[in-house]
Amino acid sequence: MSAGGVNARRGTVRAYRLAVAARVLLAIVGGYGVAALASALLALVLPVARPEAVSTGMIASFAIMAAAVIWVFAARTVGRAALVLGLAAASLIAALWCAGAFQAGGAA
Repeated sequence: MSAGGVNARRGTVRAYRLAVAARVLLAIVGGYGVAALASALLALVLPVARPEAVSTGMIASFAIMAAAVIWVFAARTVGRAALVLGLAAASLIAALWCAGAFQAGGAA
C-alpha cells in the first residue's frame, strides 16, 4: 500500500470517529435538553395534582431521552439529527411559553 493510501485511510477513520463523537455529544446534550423541556411541560399541563404531574414528567423523561438517543444514532446524518432535536426543543420551548412557564409567577 502506498503512503497516500495510508493517509487517505487515516483521514477516513478520523472523519468516522469524529462523526461518532459528534453523535454521542448530540445524544447526551440534545437528548437531555429535550427530555428536560418535555418533563417541565408535562409538569405544567397535566391535569393532576402538582406532585403527581412532576413525577409523571420525570418518569416520562427517561423514555424521551432514550428516544432522542435512538433517533440521533438512527438519523442519516449528524446535521439531520441536530435539526430534528433543535426543532423538538424549539417546539417544547414554545409550548412552555404558551403554558405560562416564563411569566413571573405564572408557573407557581
